[in-house]
Amino acid sequence: MLPLCSSSTSMAKPSLTLPTNSLSTLPHLPSFQNTSPLPSTPFNSQFLGLKLSHSSISKTPSSLPSTSSFKRVSIFAKVTKGTKPPPFTLKDQDGKTVSLDKFKGKPLVLYFYPADETPGCTKQACAFRDSYEKFKKAGAQVVGISGDDSASHKAFATKYRLPFTLLSDQGNKVRKEWGVPGDFFGSLPGRETYVIDKNGVVQLVYNNQFQPEKHIDETLKLLQSL
Repeated sequence: MLPLCSSSTSMAKPSLTLPTNSLSTLPHLPSFQNTSPLPSTPFNSQFLGLKLSHSSISKTPSSLPSTSSFKRVSIFAKVTKGTKPPPFTLKDQDGKTVSLDKFKGKPLVLYFYPADETPGCTKQACAFRDSYEKFKKAGAQVVGISGDDSASHKAFATKYRLPFTLLSDQGNKVRKEWGVPGDFFGSLPGRETYVIDKNGVVQLVYNNQFQPEKHIDETLKLLQSL
């Protein structure tokens, strides 16, 4: 059996002496750097639902913003259950002026989404489209709002055969007035759905950025209970 090593065992250690000029004779190791440029082709982010380009991404860590540069944002929306949301007047996909008052007298499902033609927003819009008859049966109207202009909404609604109204909130004025919280330090517009009853009172506020279809399930569930 081999003896166990013990810290008390004294053994002579050979010494190694290098000549003073030995370090200078060591081979020079090359430094490895990834100097290939990033492609400039724009791409769609499947995760965030934003249209990004490689030019917007910094190539050097030193140019990344520090955490102190991010502004503190509130995670609570101004419009909450049991309140009446502030009024608005916006243009729809046909360029016609639409006011919130127009929808009084019937339940309204109003959803804010980040942008037309992004993967998550397209999935959500098509889910509302596929369940539209259920919303009609519940007596509810469906309206989508984003910062895209009317022309973008028109193309989006035509391409995916959306049977409901899309409103253009350019500059995100209504989004800010309603207090729709953003995601990722406010860099991504929030995905939030409101169910407003026939008296103009909010009965549901639902926020879920990464499961767009859940908005349809939750709103239908509430509408059936009204």
